Amino acid sequence: MGKSDNTQEKFKSKIGGQALIEGIMMLGPNKGAMACRLPDGTVDLETWDENNGKNAPWYRKVPLVRGCTGFAISLVKGYKYMMKSAEKQMPEDEEEEKDKKKNDEPAAEAAAESSETADKKKEGSGYDIFMYLGILFGVVMAIGLFVMLPKWIVGLMPSVREHRFLRSLLEGLVKITLFVVYMYLTSLMKDIRRQFMYHGAEHKTIACHEAELPLTVENIRKQSRFHKRCGTSFIFIVLIVSIFVMCFVPFTVTWQRIVASLVLLPLVVGISYECIRLAGNNDNLFTRILSAPGLAMQRITTREPDDSMIEIAIAAMTPCIPSDKEEDKW
Repeated sequence: MGKSDNTQEKFKSKIGGQALIEGIMMLGPNKGAMACRLPDGTVDLETWDENNGKNAPWYRKVPLVRGCTGFAISLVKGYKYMMKSAEKQMPEDEEEEKDKKKNDEPAAEAAAESSETADKKKEGSGYDIFMYLGILFGVVMAIGLFVMLPKWIVGLMPSVREHRFLRSLLEGLVKITLFVVYMYLTSLMKDIRRQFMYHGAEHKTIACHEAELPLTVENIRKQSRFHKRCGTSFIFIVLIVSIFVMCFVPFTVTWQRIVASLVLLPLVVGISYECIRLAGNNDNLFTRILSAPGLAMQRITTREPDDSMIEIAIAAMTPCIPSDKEEDKW
């Protein structure tokens, strides 16, 4: 169970994050940051501009739409910085070899510089293609495992094939079971366990910020590693909402239900985002029930971090805190 003291949440922050490979990414209203622990023990920090504050585009504000667009943006950004964090863990000898090659290169003339710039653009373009292919592969795998497989399994049961309400419930239960088993099995891997520790550091740091305490290792260490507005909770809500949405789909043929699930996915994601906002902004019996499965799942997807991981979380979060506190309110 996560460690916690008697500190209370005093406001709900817009700042959210993601655990990376030996690092953490944080996204605030106006700034984003990625902090990583390099192999030599030093902290590497990158920051960039975000636009999720007062002047955020319309698609980040309109109910239902903001959930879909936010999910897509988070998916692309999360994968991008996950890849960058992996690159930063490159062995020192490989980095030294790269530096040596750079030092050995003669000073380029204007034409050569132009050619080099073009090469860099091609390289960047190649990286973007690789990144989007990676995202596409991940999405296809997720669709196969959590959309197609449950419907195919339940479709093999003649007794429930024609009962769409019971069928939708069973499909949802199979999806949830597959998700829990998948996350548990991945949590057994050493590298994933460390990533889940960084995930815990991210949650604790956000909790400390929301309690309006100074971001120190000592203060953060006391916070809970469970958070209602976590991505894990969001995925669980997506699974639950999909059960109810599919109850209204009249199709009983398996491939038709798969197509319907894919067509309705943006709606499911949009509704789920509004649900997690509701759960994050309110504390009553309904929202506690809504949040309970995701919080329980966080016992697998978060672990207690060590102090060095908390330091990374502080480094990533500090640049993301806006000077105007009103902009930081969820």
